[in-house]
Amino acid sequence: MVRYGIENDDRDEGKAAYDFLKNAIIVITIVVVACITLASTTVIVDAGYRGVVLYMGAVEDKVLDEGFHFITPFVEHVVEMEVRTQKYEAIATSASKDLQDAHTTVALNFHLLPGSVNKIYQEMGLNYADRIIAPAIQEVVKASTANFNAEQLITERTIIKGQIEKGLLDRLNERGIIVEAVSITDFKFSEQFSVAIEQKVTAQQLALKAENDLRRIEIEAQQKVATARGEAEAIRVINIELEKSPNYIQWQAVQRWNGILPLVTGGAMPLVNIPLADTTK
Repeated sequence: MVRYGIENDDRDEGKAAYDFLKNAIIVITIVVVACITLASTTVIVDAGYRGVVLYMGAVEDKVLDEGFHFITPFVEHVVEMEVRTQKYEAIATSASKDLQDAHTTVALNFHLLPGSVNKIYQEMGLNYADRIIAPAIQEVVKASTANFNAEQLITERTIIKGQIEKGLLDRLNERGIIVEAVSITDFKFSEQFSVAIEQKVTAQQLALKAENDLRRIEIEAQQKVATARGEAEAIRVINIELEKSPNYIQWQAVQRWNGILPLVTGGAMPLVNIPLADTTK
């Protein structure tokens, strides 16, 4: 009887432990399922992004702003897309009007229109830059550079930049990709053409220096002529005055005299013959 009672107690304890473990597993499972379900019903969109909502893989019309949102668990999924300013740089190969090969490096600053991110994702996916921006840069650069000679591509960069920027605005803004700024960071041509351009620029600089030297020489010559003419005119005036009055030289000496008589004089004649005023009149 005692052994039977002990066996019953052992069975009861084992059953209790089994029930406890079973209940614990159930509770843990419920908690895990609840956490997964709760996590599936909420989403947080980071700052600078917008959320594209997918319902069983299909893009919905709504766009989630940054912040906390509830979604339908297991059937809705959110893809984040950045709407802050981004930079895309590409090298476009084209030909100038005079058939010179040109390699143009274009830097584009842009951002996605927040309300159009779902459409952009639906039509182009996350790699929209390679799908739409890169081809647009290639086409616009080729169309723009074909209107200018190679030298104009260098000297009229501002005009070319404006044409490229306008072309990208027309192509990308309507797709929800807003162009902020376009920069042409580099123009590269063939080595032979670059050498020819350098030689031409050097020749122009030498010609300009020679022209400036010639102008300087002409100006100096004109100044010398003007000085000579002035001296000749002064001599002519002096000669005229001498013809009018023999005492003109003596008058000049008086004008230059400092009022001090010389300490030593030679001969009977004074150094300067200064006529005295007639006081009898």
